[in-house]
Amino acid sequence: MLFIISGSHWAPFNIASEEHILRTYSEDVFLLYRNQPSIIVGRHQNTLAEINLDYVRQHSIPVVRRLTGGGTVFHDLGNLNYCFIVQDDKEDSLSFARFTAPVLSALRELGVDARLEGRNDLTINGAKFSGNAKALHYGKIHQHGTILFASRIADLSQALRVNPLKFQDKAVKSVASRVTNVSSHLAHPLSLEDFILLISKHVRQMYPDAREHSFSEEENQAIRELVQSKYDTWDWNYGHSPAYNHVKAVRCAAGTIEFHTDVHGGRITGLRVYGDFFSDRDPRELEQALIGLPHRRDDLLKVLQDIPLRDYLGPVTAGEVLSGLI
Repeated sequence: MLFIISGSHWAPFNIASEEHILRTYSEDVFLLYRNQPSIIVGRHQNTLAEINLDYVRQHSIPVVRRLTGGGTVFHDLGNLNYCFIVQDDKEDSLSFARFTAPVLSALRELGVDARLEGRNDLTINGAKFSGNAKALHYGKIHQHGTILFASRIADLSQALRVNPLKFQDKAVKSVASRVTNVSSHLAHPLSLEDFILLISKHVRQMYPDAREHSFSEEENQAIRELVQSKYDTWDWNYGHSPAYNHVKAVRCAAGTIEFHTDVHGGRITGLRVYGDFFSDRDPRELEQALIGLPHRRDDLLKVLQDIPLRDYLGPVTAGEVLSGLI
């Protein structure tokens, strides 16, 4: 087994590195990495329904879709991410127990009663500190998980807070859980760096032949190209969301305006505008002008700024209309 600790804290790079390993490595791999504040959404989720978009934009937080299913998670430098990519063993394909075992054994060495509960959560006293996801890709088991060690949980709450009434879809939804940091349960202070060493020790006990490995410059370049073509693109991170309906009302000088937006493949496929506004022209013309556009802030704003919105909706700004569409 190859043991890799990523030197990058950029989420698009680290998520892309997992796919690079899946595609190109013939040996089993254990990967550790930490990310600057970022949001990682599950493979089958509606991104906009999972995040607080205003908070994300205000704080320039990367949002990245991963290859595995499950719910959305928040990463920061107090969160350790681990990943196993191994040859498929049919007996372990559906179980999370095998690859969460080193984490649990490391914590028990520290005197923490950590457990695997439900299907894929690790808990301490009933509070979740690790979520795990799994998939089969390229004939390999791909299992990864988070470990909240000293994460800023308040930031997590802000970044993932979204109004559930805004979206109507069949995408997989994240389930709110009571969460905790590992560091809060330790009898004696421990740095995250020392915790990484402890996790590494227990993985090596599981795989005595594990040896350290680093990405070559050629591999780093290949991963950066994958980031550019996929993991840092709107098409993958937002546009790949399942079909959904977005409903939002805004209050402005024109009155109350309600936008019902249908989105499929990341593009607006239907739009109806309702409200108590007064108009000189039929709002259906405005609706038709926006159908086919990406459900993306910059694209919509560019078009809205060229439309005589007052004719359709009364005294309203492009920014106010945009806030009803996104």
